[in-house]
Amino acid sequence: MSVIRRVPSILTGLVNNNNNRTICFKSSEPSISSSTLSSSLTHGIHVFHCPDVVGIVAKLSECIASKGGNILSADVFVPQNKHVFYSRSDFVFDPVKWPRVQMEEDFLKLSETFNAMRSVVRVPSLDPKYKIAVLASKQDHCLVDLLHGWQDGRFPVDISCVISNHYRATNTHVIRFLERHGIPYHYLDTTKENKREGEILDLVQNTDFLVLARYMQILSGNFLRTYGNDVINIHHGLLPSFKGGSPSKQAFDAGVKLIGATSHFVTEELDSGPIIEQMILSGNFLRTYGNDVINIHHGLLPSFKGGSPSKQAFDAGVKLIGATSHFVTEELDSGPIIEQMVERVSHRDNLQSFVQKSENLEKQCLSNAIRSYCELRVLPYEEKKTVVF
Repeated sequence: MSVIRRVPSILTGLVNNNNNRTICFKSSEPSISSSTLSSSLTHGIHVFHCPDVVGIVAKLSECIASKGGNILSADVFVPQNKHVFYSRSDFVFDPVKWPRVQMEEDFLKLSETFNAMRSVVRVPSLDPKYKIAVLASKQDHCLVDLLHGWQDGRFPVDISCVISNHYRATNTHVIRFLERHGIPYHYLDTTKENKREGEILDLVQNTDFLVLARYMQILSGNFLRTYGNDVINIHHGLLPSFKGGSPSKQAFDAGVKLIGATSHFVTEELDSGPIIEQMILSGNFLRTYGNDVINIHHGLLPSFKGGSPSKQAFDAGVKLIGATSHFVTEELDSGPIIEQMVERVSHRDNLQSFVQKSENLEKQCLSNAIRSYCELRVLPYEEKKTVVF
């Protein structure tokens, strides 16, 4: 099946807010699934990042349609005054008419034509699954949720190993699960003087990215540079609030009314990497997403204190914005806080219930971040931001 559409006939949304150009278009045909695709058609994904010039969308469409492919949905984003172009396309094609190797060559030619900074094509049913390693500490909730999600087929990944600075006995749920599925568990006791980073690097060779499932150790800049791939982290809280240790207690002590989680890429600056996903629960913390490692972080306010809070939030690249009401104190902007996949907390919540709500958010936020990353929905945008399609 080959269908060539003119863009205007399939546009479902074109937004031009503050001169940002955002285009979304979707086929009226059924959404992608193994049950709706013809047996001869295969699903592909392409993401593109290049300088903005006239004709990029036309050439992308021509590249796919000329090989008998059909675009099912596409997203385009061109930020104001940046002269850069971002896109993500879902399409179907016949691998007999358009072999995988030829597809790679065709998109490479397109990349060279537009001097692209990033051009990635993925065919989930034909390409190898992402190979990852998971780093965790004592808390199990994110690790267990990730393992069961992998077992249920929610993530297109192969887990090469789990690394932890916390000893787990052989009769624990995690160890029994890992042994049952043949996933190695490496216990590396760490100290302030020795984070065992050299040994971790040896264990994570040939992985595509790392996930920090509440790994309570700070990875050094040297580790991140040497590893070279993305690291995704989950932070309990709405970053950039409540950075560092015990974010839930920090949020609890601050008396916040909304709690959340942030998944983010890991960078050298603590809990400051580009944000992928944020979710909010009243009285919860933020999760932050860091490069190649996934972690969950807690926090909303007291972020963005002082003047121009909207600009501060914009510059931080947050994925959710909101308003905060708080008691006025002598210390500027230090009252109650927060916003994002939300749930309320009240005076009836104690620290235990507060943490439980936060952990539920962390699991959901981390899971969403991993899926978005594997589906090529996350693109780097400026130094501290991300585009999430």
